[in-house]
Amino acid sequence: RLAIIGKDDKVEWEHKVGGIHDAWLLPDGHVLFQQGWQKVVEVDHDKKVVWKFDAAKAFPGTSLEIHAFQRVEDGRTMISVGGVSKIIEVDREGKIVKEIKMQVRRSGAHSDTRLVRKTAAGTYLASHEGDGIVKEYDAEGKVIWDFPIPMFGKEPKGGHGVEAFGNHVFSATRLANGNTLIGTGNGHSVLEVTPKKEIVWKLEQNDLPGIQLAWVCRVDKLANGNIFISNCHAGPTNPQMIEVTPDKKVVWTWKDFTLFGNSTPVAAILPDK
Repeated sequence: RLAIIGKDDKVEWEHKVGGIHDAWLLPDGHVLFQQGWQKVVEVDHDKKVVWKFDAAKAFPGTSLEIHAFQRVEDGRTMISVGGVSKIIEVDREGKIVKEIKMQVRRSGAHSDTRLVRKTAAGTYLASHEGDGIVKEYDAEGKVIWDFPIPMFGKEPKGGHGVEAFGNHVFSATRLANGNTLIGTGNGHSVLEVTPKKEIVWKLEQNDLPGIQLAWVCRVDKLANGNIFISNCHAGPTNPQMIEVTPDKKVVWTWKDFTLFGNSTPVAAILPDK
């Protein structure tokens, strides 16, 4: 289920989905999301498909998965295609108009990336889940910055819940101050990192009273300076969304295990109508 939830906690709009790691509400009210791991679609409020891209047709005979996409300039859609390890930009006619090769040490359709974001500077921040590293690529595909996700002296543990641990990074966002905000996936943490790779802010698994972080997915710095966290695979006792202040005070949490269960990797605060 992909849904828009109103301030009254009621479902305002929803669409059936399968595996999903990214979604966007566009300025015109359309929704950009994926159907399965190989297709990206844009639908209007009535769920009519107004644009689509099928990666299997673009890269035939290849094992591939899509885990990230973003509407960028000139109506193009940026898409990260795992398995072929490429970031592409597709125009409104579905034509690939730009393509760069990502540098992945352990390539795999499911693990090449989680979220990839194009920055205001025209670079690409890629969260390489399988390699446990964030890399920034310039417009030609050259790596101009990276940040290996630290294990902080801990040993990796299997699983997807609060019991697991690793460096399977999920998201990285460039902030206005030039730092990068990172959701470390099964590292159970949020990191703010400077261009010199110094960690200047960190929220760890058990820093919030009565809450455990599990698979930390999308994270955003809000206009008020607070941090929004999507907390996935955290079980029925933990919230799926959290807002915290820079001094780690919980502003609010949200949880609906009945509607969304234990897998909520896609979450964002939407602007007021």
